[in-house]
Amino acid sequence: MDEQDGTGEIGSRIAEIKIDGKHRSFDIDDPHLPKWISEKALGSDHYPYDEKLDNDLYRKELETLQIELVKAQIWLQKTGKRVMALFEGRDAAGKGGSIFAIHACLNPRSARVVALTKPTETEAGQWYFQRYVTHFPTKGELVLFDRSWYNRAVVEPVMGFCTPEQHRHFLKVTPAFEQLIVDEGIHFFKFWLNIGREMQMKRFHDRRHDPRKIWKLSPMDIAALSKWDDYSEKRDLMLEKTHTQDAPWIIIRANDKRRARLNIIRQILTSLDYDGRDDDAIGEIDYKILGFGRKAFD
Repeated sequence: MDEQDGTGEIGSRIAEIKIDGKHRSFDIDDPHLPKWISEKALGSDHYPYDEKLDNDLYRKELETLQIELVKAQIWLQKTGKRVMALFEGRDAAGKGGSIFAIHACLNPRSARVVALTKPTETEAGQWYFQRYVTHFPTKGELVLFDRSWYNRAVVEPVMGFCTPEQHRHFLKVTPAFEQLIVDEGIHFFKFWLNIGREMQMKRFHDRRHDPRKIWKLSPMDIAALSKWDDYSEKRDLMLEKTHTQDAPWIIIRANDKRRARLNIIRQILTSLDYDGRDDDAIGEIDYKILGFGRKAFD
């Protein structure tokens, strides 16, 4: 379920993949990133922009949005409202960085990040959702899940960590479970960060050859390179079965992390009627970057 082993050691692995009708070999240990990856990374998966957002503009807009997030947090504490957001997506899609951009300037006493490790023996014997429910927000809190119960929708069935019956049961009962969350009055967001195949390989390569990031890369990440289509199939089935009117999937095109983070924050802020909300400061959501449900991939 996408846990790291903590050693920072990655064995020599060469992934044999088929992409754009061509058979490719990707040696992640080779410090030279292949040209066929570097040239196509940003534009992979039909990404709508040819260049990343200017960094100075990004920082300026992020600072403005983080001020609005602080306002929203004050409103949560004042009213006792609760907010919960799930961040899902392929490995290296930018979930952690997006969460950090939201959380960085907030009071940590009422804004938490939840990133659970492999279930303990006791947790494995519980109702599947039980260990997640214990981390739900209390009044005035914002809780951000770095992966969630949706491990069972994509990662677990692809990697063989659950049975087909467990997978089918999860897809059947999850909409009802999430309806309870919404009916409880929690502001509930589900973000799927999507990246192209070449972008994922580029980011894996960056992690492999940056000593500051090597801890982010696990042997399972390398194993997943050859399972791209399996992940896509399970993702699409997840969206079909668990995208509902009250708990919709928000799809973020995340080849450019800067645009992804800004639009995630805008989506959260525009969904909350907090005191002093400045719509001009929030700005417009870029619907080339943000969409909803399975239709976002059409």
